[in-house]
Amino acid sequence: MAAVGYGVSDFVGGIASRRVAALRVVIVSYPMSIVIVAVIAPFFGGSLTVESIAWGLASGVAGGLAVWWFYLALASGPMAVVSPLTAVLVAGIPVVVGIGMGERPGILAFVGIALALVAVVLVSKESPDETTGEVAGGREMRFTRTVAWLTVGSGVAFGFAFIFLHEIGSDGGLWPLLASRISATAVVWAVALATSQFSPPHGEVLKLAMYISVLDVVGNAALLYAFHGSLLSLVSVIGSLYPAATVLLAMVMLGERVGRLQQVGMVLALAAVGMIAAA
Repeated sequence: MAAVGYGVSDFVGGIASRRVAALRVVIVSYPMSIVIVAVIAPFFGGSLTVESIAWGLASGVAGGLAVWWFYLALASGPMAVVSPLTAVLVAGIPVVVGIGMGERPGILAFVGIALALVAVVLVSKESPDETTGEVAGGREMRFTRTVAWLTVGSGVAFGFAFIFLHEIGSDGGLWPLLASRISATAVVWAVALATSQFSPPHGEVLKLAMYISVLDVVGNAALLYAFHGSLLSLVSVIGSLYPAATVLLAMVMLGERVGRLQQVGMVLALAAVGMIAAA
């Protein structure tokens, strides 16, 4: 459910970002998610604790920084390199940390994790593969050292956002998620103001931003509750398969061509989820 929520959110966000700058969409969708969580949190119970709120705030800061760095990397670098590299870091870092914390999934789960990591890379690849040398506005998109640092920073930040969510206790309900959305909003608003992009969208894009905020809450809430009942190394890698939903929607709704490697990645993703669930 988390992977689907993230994937559909990325699809809607991609459509909105074709009309206005991505940051302009996020500065609206994030505060909307605060309102949604604030309204529904009382119905999920839970108690406010300093520890859970602190982990929630940390997750939001990491997520906000990750989004900012990811958009900067995409603005200057080839998506066919930036996207899969970010995705494998998002999936791989929580796995390494989880195992380092003493988690020991079974053999079947380890095989599923390996398949999932491969699937994330394949599904995230832009189609066709030749777009690695894409040109935007007469400017060739190169994977420079700056783009590389932004890509790695984004992937690491996203990965730690997952790790921080996992550290939230099960007695906090959705209140830690409210803290996460508040700190994430503070980050993207600060960036938007600093870069003179604090200009909310209007019309159809504003409506899309509302959809994104709902999907954002669904994805993060589902992941939060999934972490309560399982290992960081398993839940995070399944949650990281969200690009499969994005690609599938782009293929069905927009008629975009899906490369053979992406098709293989989607099949591997299904196999990986099945193996991890069975384990």
